[in-house]
Amino acid sequence: MTSPIRNQVGAVFIPVSDIERSKNWYCSLLGLPLDGEILFGHLYDVPMQGPGIVLDSRIFTAEAVLKVPSFHLLTDDIDAAYDYVKASGAEILTDIEHDHWFNFKDPDGNVLMICRLTN
Repeated sequence: MTSPIRNQVGAVFIPVSDIERSKNWYCSLLGLPLDGEILFGHLYDVPMQGPGIVLDSRIFTAEAVLKVPSFHLLTDDIDAAYDYVKASGAEILTDIEHDHWFNFKDPDGNVLMICRLTN
């Protein structure tokens, strides 16, 4: 039987406590304009290339916070990305590991990862 489910990720949901603050933080982190619309008072669809990121304040609880990265963001320059995230004031959790990746936290404590794009 052929599965009716695609082998494709549509979006990853991130629990956030304050949708407006998180929208601004993620847009700033990714160099995106701050003019996007918050939907239904609790959702923000971060404009992404590829699978999406949806910020959702309705699902936020201390237990729902991502303790490990559920995905990674890409960079061509891991050192510049590390310096940029550090300068933003985000809590850095790891040094750059294997010249390839590092982890940090968003304002709600969700653990995020940035990886160097490899060809």
